[in-house]
This record gives sequence, structure tokens and C-alpha cells, in this order.
Amino acid sequence: MGTFRRLLGYLRLRARSSVESRMDPAVQLEQAVEHARKQDARLREQAARVIAHRGEVQAKLDRSADDAAKARAQALQALRNAEAGQAAGDTAEVERWTRAAEAMAIRLDASESMLDTLRNQYRVAADQGESAKRAVNDNALELERLAAKRFELVGKLEGARMQEEIAITLRNLHRPMDTSAPSIADIEDRINARIAAASAAAELESASIEGAARELDRSIAQVSAQGRLQELRQQLVLESAPSPPALEAAPERDEAAGGAGGSSAP
Repeated sequence: MGTFRRLLGYLRLRARSSVESRMDPAVQLEQAVEHARKQDARLREQAARVIAHRGEVQAKLDRSADDAAKARAQALQALRNAEAGQAAGDTAEVERWTRAAEAMAIRLDASESMLDTLRNQYRVAADQGESAKRAVNDNALELERLAAKRFELVGKLEGARMQEEIAITLRNLHRPMDTSAPSIADIEDRINARIAAASAAAELESASIEGAARELDRSIAQVSAQGRLQELRQQLVLESAPSPPALEAAPERDEAAGGAGGSSAP
């Protein structure tokens, strides 16, 4: 039985630690702040009740003080009336006001006793009220400190997440994302291999007889092209040269025409 209990406790602890490890720290911080806010609200309600009790005791104290003062005044007045009756020789009045004075004295004694009790209660209630206000103020400061700490931790958490993402990105740059995708090094090796193969093929082509024949053909074609270009340049030069002046044949024709006309005239 003991072994089963230990195993059950171990499993519970393992499950709780696993759940806590999977929880988002930001959510945990928010839950801590929310719990502190609820505690602050409950503390304020309790402090309000304590302060309200102090007010109730204060009201009872004021009323008891009024009752005591009234009983004292009535007892004094009854004694004055008894003395006045004694001075007048009225025995009935003396007895009447003496009994009234005794009753007021009893009431005064009870009122003063109640007044003392209420004064003690008020002192206790006042001390409790001050303690409650200090507790509320201290808890409010603690809540502000917790909120500031939460803000700080959330900033650190965001920084940690960013660092984690950067680290993951850097690791992924140096290794393929999966087995089917080639790495940068593999791609570079393939490109270098293709360049080397092309260079080797070109080198073999230039060293072969067929390559030499094609090179000669290219040379002959270039020489023929150069000769053709030279002819075209000479043609351009001839076309751009100025033409020689024309012979004066037109005046001679005019003179011949004039002579022919003169011979036909009468």
C-alpha cells in the first residue's frame, strides 16, 4: 500500500511538473498578477468592513456619551430639587427627588460603564482600521511592484523568444531543412563540378584535330571577312571623293548653232 501511494505521488508530481513546463510564462505572469488583484480586492473589502465597524463604534460611543451626560445632568437637577424641597420643609418633595436622583445615578453609572467599554472598543477598532489602511496601501504598492516586474519579465521573455528564433534560423542556415532538400554546400559543389566539366570539354575540344580544323576555318573566315570589309571601306572612299569638272562643250555647240543661222540668212 505504501509503495502504491509513493508511486501515485510520484506520478502526480511528474504530471504537475510536465504541465508547468508546457505552460506559457506570459500566461503564468498574467495569472500571478490577476491573483494579486483579486487578493487586493478582497483586502480592500475587509478593510472597508473594519473601518465601517469603527464608524459604528464611534456612533455608539457618541450616543453613550450623550446618555451619560444627560443622566448626570438629570441627577444633578434631581439633587437640586431635593435640596429645594428640604429648604421648603416639604418632606414629600425631598423623598421624591431623592429617589429620582438615585435612579439617575444608577443610569449614569451604567452609561459611564458602557462609555468605557465603547471607548476600549473604539481604540481597538481604530487600531484595526489603521492596520487595514496600511495593509491596503502596502498591498497596493506590492501590486504595482508585481505589475512592473511582470512588464520587465514580459520584455525579457520577448527578448528570449527572439534570441531563440535567431538561433534556430542560424542553425537552419548551416544545415538542410530536411533530407530531401540540398544544402548550400551541396549546391556549390554541383556548380563547381559543372564548371570544371565544361572547362575540361573546352580544353579537349581545342586540343583535338577537329577542334584545330574548326579553328582554321574560323581564321579563314575572319581573313575573308577582313578582306571584304577592306573592299567596302575603299568603295566608301571612292563614293565620297569629289567628281572632276565637266568640259566646255556647250559654248562650242552655241557657236556652231550661231554659224549655221548666219549662213541661212539672205
